[in-house]
Amino acid sequence: MSMLNARSVLVTGSNRGIGLELVKQLVEKSNRPEWIFATCRNPEGPGAQALKNLAAKHEGVVINPLDTCEPNSIKAAAATVTECLKGAGLNLLINNAGIVSPVSMEDETPENMSEVYRTNVIGPMVVTQAFLPLLRKASRESPQKGMSCSKAAIVNMSSEGGSITNLLGWEMGRAINYRCSKAALNMFTRCQSLEFAEDEILCVALHPGCTTGNFNKCNKFC
Repeated sequence: MSMLNARSVLVTGSNRGIGLELVKQLVEKSNRPEWIFATCRNPEGPGAQALKNLAAKHEGVVINPLDTCEPNSIKAAAATVTECLKGAGLNLLINNAGIVSPVSMEDETPENMSEVYRTNVIGPMVVTQAFLPLLRKASRESPQKGMSCSKAAIVNMSSEGGSITNLLGWEMGRAINYRCSKAALNMFTRCQSLEFAEDEILCVALHPGCTTGNFNKCNKFC
């Protein structure tokens, strides 16, 4: 984070957890971004109060509604960001929003699995598609050589829980839908990195570390 020198950053799922902490760290940087777009499903709800308090103290933090499961919501957020940037590109997109529905293998349902995939895999895909023109613009107009998060980048928040060789925390919680969705997100990120290589857009999946002690008692982890 200390090396980041981006003019604009967008974080999905920024009303709590990892997303909120990312926004907090961004505003505290000595060379903080000029624009920090903090998005969440319901900015007016009680769950976004901490984010609203943070935005009230720091100029340049723009809270936008963005539901990663609703294409119209994503398009509206992209239009708002485009207007704010006034012709500039978006340097860094952090696809952080994610869910888990802790059920056993026997109790898993197609509907439950589909909901988690829609948020954790399809959501980042549609969000990336909506903001890709701004990312490409940032990359084209940057004087920097090569790839970096300060130039143009997509960061997908993944988890070691999605690793096929190392199933992190298996004994603490199965979270089948979450693990499968993060494994799919990892492959999606790899495909992004190949697809956008010529655009010099950096694409990475990150495992941020465990954020809870028990998978079965949370609705978001790792």
